[in-house]
Amino acid sequence: MAGKQEVIDHVVKQVEGLTKKQATEAFDAVFKAISDYLSEGERVSIHAFGSFGVSQRAARQGRNPATGASISIPASKNVKFKPARDLKDAVNV
Repeated sequence: MAGKQEVIDHVVKQVEGLTKKQATEAFDAVFKAISDYLSEGERVSIHAFGSFGVSQRAARQGRNPATGASISIPASKNVKFKPARDLKDAVNV
């Protein structure tokens, strides 16, 4: 599994003259921008990659599977990602 450092190393290899520090700063800035827009309730669409959006889940009643007791599950927001066709095609080569 590739993590943040592996992605940064790959970017440094792809872009001539880019330092690891610059790539890390750019990586962090991109994901901070996505996070900031999502926290404001905006959708983020990146051409040929996909789009990120926020969905809301209503409060509801649930059950504790261990005890069977009824519990209240509060409302929450979740991040959803929908891949673009280009990304789907690249994965399904």
